[in-house]
Amino acid sequence: MNGFFGGLLRRLALSTVLALLGMVGFAATAQAQDTTTQTKYPIVLVHGLFGFDSLFGVDYWYGIPSALQRSGARVFVAQVSAANSTEVRGEQLLAQVKNILAITGAAKVNLVGHSHGGPTVRYVAGVAPQLVASVTSVAGPHKGSRVADILRGTVPAGSLGESVLNGAVNAFVALINLGSGGTGLPQMPVAALNSLTAAGSADFTRRFPQAVPTGCGDGAEVVGGVRYYSWTGKQPVTNLLDPSDASLGLLGLSFGETNDGLVAVCSSRLGKHLGDYRQNHLDEVNQLLGVRDWLAPDPVALYRQHATRLKQIGL
Repeated sequence: MNGFFGGLLRRLALSTVLALLGMVGFAATAQAQDTTTQTKYPIVLVHGLFGFDSLFGVDYWYGIPSALQRSGARVFVAQVSAANSTEVRGEQLLAQVKNILAITGAAKVNLVGHSHGGPTVRYVAGVAPQLVASVTSVAGPHKGSRVADILRGTVPAGSLGESVLNGAVNAFVALINLGSGGTGLPQMPVAALNSLTAAGSADFTRRFPQAVPTGCGDGAEVVGGVRYYSWTGKQPVTNLLDPSDASLGLLGLSFGETNDGLVAVCSSRLGKHLGDYRQNHLDEVNQLLGVRDWLAPDPVALYRQHATRLKQIGL
């Protein structure tokens, strides 16, 4: 009997091991076959004003690149000047795009820009459309920001206040660069401020009008072979546990229209608009550290959905 039960136990143990190995193999195969976000062209993420790639170990695009990569996407995080004009940032990005194309062998890229990154990616698509498959703007101030207008009005060009502001911002940017490795990039805070005003944005759009609507609706989805998309947040205060909500809430009061704390919903429109969400300006990139409105869509999921969208149309 002992031999019988011993043999039975051995067979059961072997069956269990084989079953477990099968489950592990299935999981590994499923993971290897997950190509949900595997776009034809690489995805390039471009930060906004005072942005960075990674600051003291914390990513600007918190958890977003890794989530896209797990499902097959090739993702690159650009690093352009934290504070400079749209044109300067755009030229820096164009150089990085060319490097990415050389590294990957791809013919084009899918550009995704947050905040000032929105106009920045528009610049590259405007001067080198042959290198760009799609442009996606997340809360881009395409018609300027009310906050920039107020600040520009408070510190007139050439004033002492402008000099003080420029010095303070340069010091802040130096701290960002120290933690992110961007010390070699030129910084011109006043140039950034001018680019983000309504007047500066209007001048930029006169030169690069692609996909910017005249009103608050959709713009053209395809211009010069490049597809244009946008989405934005619409709620400055989203989670009382997020320390950034207080300042964004106060700034949002200056708009007099729906906004995310720094950019009005109507200003964010570019190409085919994909939605307005219960997010503020930092929630849109899953900051701070993923704290957000619990009733709002997961920011990471929005980027995954969009990558899937691009994949499905062959981009």
